[in-house]
Amino acid sequence: MQRRPLAHTDLTLPVLSFGASSLGQEFRQVDLAEALKTVPAALECGLNYIDTSPFYGRGMSEVLLGVALRGIPRESYVLSTKLGRYSGTHFDFSARRVLESVDISLERMGVEYIDIMLCHDIEFVDMRQIVEETLPALRKEQEKGKVKYVGISGYPMNIFRYVLDRAPLDVVLSYNHYTLQNTMFGDLIPYLKEKKVGIMNAAPFSARLLSNDPLPKWHKATPLVRETARRAAEHCRKAGSDIAKLALQFSIANPEISTCITGTARPERVREWARWAEEPIDAQLVREVQEILKPIHNWFYIEGRPENNDPR
Repeated sequence: MQRRPLAHTDLTLPVLSFGASSLGQEFRQVDLAEALKTVPAALECGLNYIDTSPFYGRGMSEVLLGVALRGIPRESYVLSTKLGRYSGTHFDFSARRVLESVDISLERMGVEYIDIMLCHDIEFVDMRQIVEETLPALRKEQEKGKVKYVGISGYPMNIFRYVLDRAPLDVVLSYNHYTLQNTMFGDLIPYLKEKKVGIMNAAPFSARLLSNDPLPKWHKATPLVRETARRAAEHCRKAGSDIAKLALQFSIANPEISTCITGTARPERVREWARWAEEPIDAQLVREVQEILKPIHNWFYIEGRPENNDPR
C-alpha cells in the first residue's frame, strides 16, 4: 500500500485507510464475528490508519475496535477518533466534555494515546465555541500526551476556513467532497497547504451514491442526483468495470491528499478495495463518468446550522 506523509506531523499514512463507522452499524446491521475480523484484514492489507468516533454506534465502534485491537502492537497502527458529537442530536463541545471524551475513548479502545483527535461535525454548533473553548481544552490533552495531533472534521467547506483563520490545526478531515461527483475539497487544497495543515479525505463512495449498493435511508440525495449516479454506474458496468472501483481509485489519486478513509464490516470488501488501490485507474472511463455526472457536479446538501454552510 502506497503511503504519504501527513503534512508537518511525524505520521505517514496509507493512501487508503480503514473507517470504523460500519462497526457501529451506521449503514446496516452487522455480524459481530465478521466485523471483528475486518480490522485484522485491514491491517494485513496495509490499511493501518483506523478512524472512528463515539458517534458511530453510540460507542459501539470504539468498543469493538478495543476488542479487535487486543494483542496488536500499538506502534503498528495509527488511530484517530473524535469528540463533540454523540448522537444525531446530542452535541457537547464544552471543555469539560473534551476531557471526559478523551478518557472514555482511551478506555473503550484499550490504548494509552490517540494519534489524531478530531472535533466531529462542528457545523452543528456555534463555531466560536470550537475556537475559544474546545480546541484550547484539546491542546491541554495534547500536552499531557493523551492525544498526538488535533483537528476538525465535518461536511461544509466553510468550517475549515472559519477555524483555520482563527486557530492553528494539525489536521483536517473532509468527507463526500473529493469524489467523482464532488471535488470542492480539492479546490481548498492551496489554502490548506498555506496553513500547513494535514489533509485527509473520507467517503469516496459518497455514502454509497457512487456504488451499486442501496443508499441508506438517511441519504439526502435528490431524485436527479440518484438517477444521474445510477446512469454513471450503469455506464461503468457496460464498460466492464464497477463505479465503486473507479470512485475509490479517483479519490486516492490526488498526491496532495494524504489518505482517503472508507469503511466496511466485511473482510472480503477490505481485501477487494486493497486490490483496487494497486490497480491503474482507467483515465478514459473517469472522463466519461464525470461527463455523465456533470449535471450534479459539486452538488451538496445542507448539514448543521445554515450559517455554517457553503453558499449555493
